[in-house]
Amino acid sequence: MTKSLPSISSQIDEKIIFKTIEKNFSKLAPYYYSFISNWLIRAYKHYHDIDKFIIIIYLINKDLIFFRRNGLIIDYDTFYRDKTVEIEKINITDISKDLNIPKESVRRKVLELEKKGVIKKTGKKIFVDRSAFYAAQAIDTLKDLTILLYKFNKLLKKTKIGEKVIEINDISASIKNNFSFCWYQFYKFLFIFTNRWRKEVTDLETFCIGILVMLNASHNKDFKIKDLNLKSYQKLVMSSDNKGLNAMSISDITGIPRPTVVRKLKYLIKNNFLHINNKKLISIDIKGNAYKRSINLQNQNMISLSNFIFRVFNQIKVINSN
Repeated sequence: MTKSLPSISSQIDEKIIFKTIEKNFSKLAPYYYSFISNWLIRAYKHYHDIDKFIIIIYLINKDLIFFRRNGLIIDYDTFYRDKTVEIEKINITDISKDLNIPKESVRRKVLELEKKGVIKKTGKKIFVDRSAFYAAQAIDTLKDLTILLYKFNKLLKKTKIGEKVIEINDISASIKNNFSFCWYQFYKFLFIFTNRWRKEVTDLETFCIGILVMLNASHNKDFKIKDLNLKSYQKLVMSSDNKGLNAMSISDITGIPRPTVVRKLKYLIKNNFLHINNKKLISIDIKGNAYKRSINLQNQNMISLSNFIFRVFNQIKVINSN
């Protein structure tokens, strides 16, 4: 049987995607925050340093850029078949500029990765051990992304923008078949997202702790049932969590040592991102200038998320439209 060509009309406009997310944010928020929080936690647990992990995927992303530039779509199994990836050189200045990490920090972290054998130099050739990319994380992240796209697809159907809901297994299979394309878009989003928050809260471990507290609030039973747009959600989620998390729980979940968690919590509380009650339970409560800056960042990130979903979801939707 001859398969028909994908229809351009199957695509959904990026502005429609943004409006759908904006108007129905409370329905997507728990899955969005889970997607981000889970990725950060897994990244930290691998090297006990999120930036080291991001440097590694920045280097491996060179492969994805090459595939993208040459119009190649590499599936999941093929992408992970080789154990190493060769790169021409490690340009400390470019990494520092692209990831907003100080040059000396990049240099130190690269040297530490070399000592661990994650990055290897043979003559003039440089290799990144692909097993260090933590292939299992791609599986877990793929699951989280699949759920996020599935929930978004249900929103489209609910708002009568989409005609049908693509099943979870079909979404997962489509991402795997278009892995190099989807992961190129994911890393593009991830680098932009983490760069913004690294500037705001000094380091990604601090952000990891903050986003976990936000995730806890988004799963609050009384708050979860509310049907809120982005603006209302941003306002009402503050102080919505009457239980909160303690430092030990945050440490257990993230893998970040408790003394480090306590130190970073003090920073977030002092700078009006989090609130601590008399029982030493932490909840989200962003105030003052921190609130204005945070809202601005969240709004920018929603535009980036819309662009990411626009590209990945349309790739999947067009493929599954026949």
